[in-house]
Amino acid sequence: MAYTNIDDPSAYFQTALYTGNGSSQSITNDGNSDMQPDWVWVKSRSIAYHNVVFDSSRGVNQRLSTNLTAAEDTGGGYGTVSAFNSDGFSVSSGANTNNNSATYVGWQWKVNGGTTSSNTTGGLNSTVQVNATAGISMFTFTADGTANTIGHGLGSKPDLVIFKSRNVGGGFLMATDLLDGGMDYLYLNLANAAASLPYAVPTSTVVEYNDNNTNTQIAYAFKNIQGYSKFGTYYGNGISDGTFAYCGFKPAWVMIKNTGSSEPWVIFDTKRDPYHQPDAHNKLVANSSDGENAHSATGGSGYNNIDILSTGFKVVTNNGATNESGKRFLFMAFAESPFVSSEGIPTTGR
Repeated sequence: MAYTNIDDPSAYFQTALYTGNGSSQSITNDGNSDMQPDWVWVKSRSIAYHNVVFDSSRGVNQRLSTNLTAAEDTGGGYGTVSAFNSDGFSVSSGANTNNNSATYVGWQWKVNGGTTSSNTTGGLNSTVQVNATAGISMFTFTADGTANTIGHGLGSKPDLVIFKSRNVGGGFLMATDLLDGGMDYLYLNLANAAASLPYAVPTSTVVEYNDNNTNTQIAYAFKNIQGYSKFGTYYGNGISDGTFAYCGFKPAWVMIKNTGSSEPWVIFDTKRDPYHQPDAHNKLVANSSDGENAHSATGGSGYNNIDILSTGFKVVTNNGATNESGKRFLFMAFAESPFVSSEGIPTTGR
């Protein structure tokens, strides 16, 4: 069997950098493949403003923020993603996405071009958009106020699922069994440590969810795809010669969370650090509006850094957000290039 079925990760994930013009503009990707995104996460770099996410299942201009609990809205004049284009996305004016002269990053994932289908597998019906090759599913449903199951459509067990209420406020609940085999949860909008979650472990067809209210929901489910994505854990050792986390590819994007302490969700990508590689110095935080390297718990360019390598990443500082001794860290990573191609040919990497 081939090491990977994805020789070009840019067909499924890309990062775009741009400078706001205070009006409207279209952002074009520069990866090997043209990629129409279905999930776009935009963060201001040079100014302090919110992490905002948009997806083609909910539709353009429908804003959620990973550092807030606010319900879905249409941007309130602060900027939105106004189109999912054939090789990028468009943004409207406002500090969220397009303030004049401010710098931004847009992380993008391809799912199924906005095409959805009905899923009646679980106790609650869902509308799913799935890309099994890339191991990602987005699904919408209405909670019924009880613990119930929902079909995700991946065809195999997801490694983690992120839930967010749409019509009312509520946190970004991340549920996973990667920490201890049972279900645990974290909130993407909070620095809190992980805690046990009384849900059943997901199956190849359904996940469990209990909102205690009848609210509309969006969920994002992910599974490991060899050579393209990795969702895993490592233990911190508290020294600058830190732990190496094996991914099986050179990462393009990494997000790390200390699950044992109150520490932020730290995000790295290779587009914002082209001159520091292998060191990744430039950090953004999923649970904060702070600009690049401005969050007090992550520090500046000399703190909480990683080396991005051909088969994963290595922690190279002894700070708590990425390397507290004895703590278990959860990470999500997406590839820039696989270590070995589908034909068994090693790819170039450090």
